[in-house]
Amino acid sequence: ALRVLSRRLQAQEEEMELVKAALAEALRLLRMGQGTGMDRRPSAAPPGLPPPCTPSLVSRGTQTEPQEDSMPGHGPLGLSNGPPGPRTGSEVPGGALSEGGSGSSGAGSPGPPGMLRPGQPPARVDTPRRNSSSSSPSERPRQKLSRKAASSANLLLRLGSTESRGGKDPLSSPGGPGSRRSNYNLEGISVKMFLRGRPITMYIPSGIRSLEELPSGLPPETLSLDWVYGYRGRDSRSNLFVLRSGEVVYFIACVVVLYRPGGGPGGPGDGGQRHYRGHTDCVRCLAVHPDGIRVASGQTAGVDKDGKPLQPVVHIWDSETLLKLQEIGLGAFERGVGALAFSVADQGAFLCVVDDSNEHMLSVWDCGRGTKLAEIKSTNDSVLAVGFSPRDSSCIVTSGKSHVHFWNWNGGTGASGNSALARKQGVFGKYKKPKFIPCFVFLPDGDILTGDSEGNILTWGRSLSDSKTPGRGGAKETYGIVAQAHAHEGSIFALCLRRDGTVLSGGGRDRRLVQWGPGLVALQEAEIPEHFGAVRAIAEGPGSELLVGTTRNALLRGDLAQGFSPVIQGHTDELWGLCTHPAQNCFLTCGHDRQLCLWDGEGHALAWSLDLKETGLCADFHPSGSVVAVGLNTGRWLVLDTETREIVSDVTDGNEQLSVVRYSPDGLYLAIGSHDNTIYIYSVSSDGAKSSRFGRCVGHSSFITHLDWSKDGNFIMSNSGDYEILYWDVAGGCKLLRNRYESRDREWATYTCVLGFHVYGVWPDGSDGTDINSLCRSHHERVVAVADDFCKVHLFQYPCARAKAPSRVFAGHGSHVTSVRFTHDDAYLISLGGKDASIFQWRVLGTGPTTPSRTPSLSPASSLDV
Repeated sequence: ALRVLSRRLQAQEEEMELVKAALAEALRLLRMGQGTGMDRRPSAAPPGLPPPCTPSLVSRGTQTEPQEDSMPGHGPLGLSNGPPGPRTGSEVPGGALSEGGSGSSGAGSPGPPGMLRPGQPPARVDTPRRNSSSSSPSERPRQKLSRKAASSANLLLRLGSTESRGGKDPLSSPGGPGSRRSNYNLEGISVKMFLRGRPITMYIPSGIRSLEELPSGLPPETLSLDWVYGYRGRDSRSNLFVLRSGEVVYFIACVVVLYRPGGGPGGPGDGGQRHYRGHTDCVRCLAVHPDGIRVASGQTAGVDKDGKPLQPVVHIWDSETLLKLQEIGLGAFERGVGALAFSVADQGAFLCVVDDSNEHMLSVWDCGRGTKLAEIKSTNDSVLAVGFSPRDSSCIVTSGKSHVHFWNWNGGTGASGNSALARKQGVFGKYKKPKFIPCFVFLPDGDILTGDSEGNILTWGRSLSDSKTPGRGGAKETYGIVAQAHAHEGSIFALCLRRDGTVLSGGGRDRRLVQWGPGLVALQEAEIPEHFGAVRAIAEGPGSELLVGTTRNALLRGDLAQGFSPVIQGHTDELWGLCTHPAQNCFLTCGHDRQLCLWDGEGHALAWSLDLKETGLCADFHPSGSVVAVGLNTGRWLVLDTETREIVSDVTDGNEQLSVVRYSPDGLYLAIGSHDNTIYIYSVSSDGAKSSRFGRCVGHSSFITHLDWSKDGNFIMSNSGDYEILYWDVAGGCKLLRNRYESRDREWATYTCVLGFHVYGVWPDGSDGTDINSLCRSHHERVVAVADDFCKVHLFQYPCARAKAPSRVFAGHGSHVTSVRFTHDDAYLISLGGKDASIFQWRVLGTGPTTPSRTPSLSPASSLDV
């Protein structure tokens, strides 16, 4: 311990000497400069390289330190802001292991081979070098202090140029360890950005003479939401209704979908979707006004990208115009809106809301004015359903965990206060009290049916004395159980009153849909196929047609006699894997629900699905489109025939999850990026069905996140979890290209790497390195789409190589967006939601808004898409 403290003390003393020497040298040079009028013009760039940046573009405090292997024994011209790291004897002059991350955290960014720094004297043969024995041990500390002193003096000399500009250089704004910063090096041949304090150096292609000539505005293209795949039936209720127009309304993520069925169940017909996108976080519940036009939708609470809470709120909007009419309860609800209901007896004048706070506050609102009329603490148990009596708006019913509550509201015009609502608890008496009562429905005669977790339907009726005191203000009204019928095995999730007076019930465990007549006599039933899950919601369509929402996020259409077919399907868990077909408008997805799904982008339908038995995380089509490779979370990867769905290859590489699989553009190679820090390369047959190990790309110090092939199919660019950018010569034996400068002009068949010169402008200030999950360059190479961690999809111009580049921002996802891909003809962009399990298909439009606004950062609350 004493030796360690002694070394630290010695190092601190050396640093103090360094600072003193640097200050003295700076003052001396300043005097000399003032006395002689010294000219500090930078030297010209070497032949074949861009001219050096003007002083106004140079970030003086973050210059890259030259490599000692190619420098004389004089002090370097600048200091790197990145943390110092060890150098090894295997590094070659002018080269380095990586552009970012641990490989570039050494003494700065390497330059091209043999390049001299401005003002650098010619290299001498007898220059002392590190690890050289030409100098004695006693001279080495002195030489080291001399180099550092000269470097610090040079840094102090240059500080004035930045300060004289009177503000921060937008390309080199300072920030903390978690910030993203970028600056140009002195020679103008590279750009450096910082993620979590780690330097990432990217070389400017030789064809770019100045960064000012690169595009800097918004892209001319924009996006329009064309189709949403999926339905939130897994964990929500009150989520399926039919409007007066015949459209089916439901929700997923932050979008309320208005779906118009086509000519037949599952067929394309003239079906279509419209979307209400006024919410800023996930929608949790719906209610339809008695007029069949107005809709109320409640959202959950959330947080923005800065961690600030977004308050839950209820929107009342017009389903014909998609315009918001009223915003109710902003700041009045906690956590989220759990249940909604319009009053019926007075033409929908009032709205009842139950929030998700601990007390599950029950409130009544004036729909026209947006004012709260009454509020009371409901219960500490979860509330799953709420509704007004269709005969009397003074009667409100709630149900949920172990309770049915009957509320009496003593007026719609009184002042807000707890006294306006009075509760009477439903008594089960001799009947077994269930754990949950998920649903209830009002009968035409005023009785109430409840469905519970025991599979029973209970009939609640008013007592004789209650029937003599109808109308608002009957304080003594109560309900009691008058009948019980065992209807299903397992819980009853949904009850629906049909126009003919019969009742439909939907079972959980038995997946049965049963029609009940008077006296709860079963009239007809049907069973939902197992792979669709249990019945979550029921809505009555035209004629005998029914719409059924299921717990596996499917929407079925049909009737009890003919059965049901899916019209909307989706995943049920977090999504990560996405790839688009090389010649058709179809795409493939996979995720944590272990389902591999092929989607028809033209027909907006699921073409087929396959159970992978394991979590799928990545996928890619062979250029022929005949097979697709899928990477799993166990190190296995499969190759499937897209026509027969048969597995033609099953290989395991390591035991870590696979994060990326990518075929070369000629289809001769398959690259597989693993979390074991290795890229596995396989030779592939012409049809893609057979493969054999070709080699391994080893050199990353963290897990592989993204990779792309060059257009000639010989090279790979890869990113890793610690922000490295590496280049590999695959055809030459999977060799790491240590001189990254030579790869600056290489053309890439795809661009999905999130780190690189052509896309570094997509990173926002303050980024911690995880804010961007995926990006994709369009095939015509004009725009790049970005999936961020704040539920947004962005569209930038390509190349995007200017800091704080503006973007078009598109909202709708309710969770981090995990992947984006353009279809083969760039007509559509596909985006995947993470936890919301949604798939959005965006139509790419050629011309954007005429008055765009600049979006310098990834703001979760902003959107240029209307």
